[in-house]
Amino acid sequence: MGGGKIRNVIFDLGGVLLDWNPEKILGGFYADPALRASLQQSLFLHPEWRALNRGELTEGDFLARAEQRTGRGGAELAALLDAMRESLITKPDTVALLQSLHRRGVPLYCLSDMPISVYAYLRVRHDFWSAFSGIVISGEVRMAKPDREIFDHLLTRFKLRPEQTVFIDDLPLNVDGAIAAGLHAIQFRDAVQCTRDLDALLAR
Repeated sequence: MGGGKIRNVIFDLGGVLLDWNPEKILGGFYADPALRASLQQSLFLHPEWRALNRGELTEGDFLARAEQRTGRGGAELAALLDAMRESLITKPDTVALLQSLHRRGVPLYCLSDMPISVYAYLRVRHDFWSAFSGIVISGEVRMAKPDREIFDHLLTRFKLRPEQTVFIDDLPLNVDGAIAAGLHAIQFRDAVQCTRDLDALLAR
């Protein structure tokens, strides 16, 4: 096997294998566009959301701080988090791609930013986990994309060579982080585009 032949594929979860649409979540609660935009900034785009994903805050801590920050009730914010969890349904076309690669014997890995509590919920809800040879969740390792340390952690933990590994994520910032860590990377837009780009790399 050539040193640069790509053989390992790392998948993100939200936005790739699972739906991730904060605007839709908020739209189920609030009719006012200005309020939805304000809450998106105060919740899902706030630095404390990243801290929650990194395991630096518990859900309880996050909700208590968000209640003070937004002036919204604790029960209301907890319901929003529950709706967020429930919204993480599978993207069937991408799961089909994952399963196809697994049948072909391609080594598959998962790297996702999410709180431990959300991951625990998803482990029970979905059944595609056995396709992965290894999984890294930000809340468990207290690192997060796009920082290089989480990519280095995954590569070291599973003894992967970056030049033989491709990472798939929907966010340009995370794609850039993977490239900076020496991996190949694909920005996910849909399963058709991803399959085409991935096949081109795996055929090298």
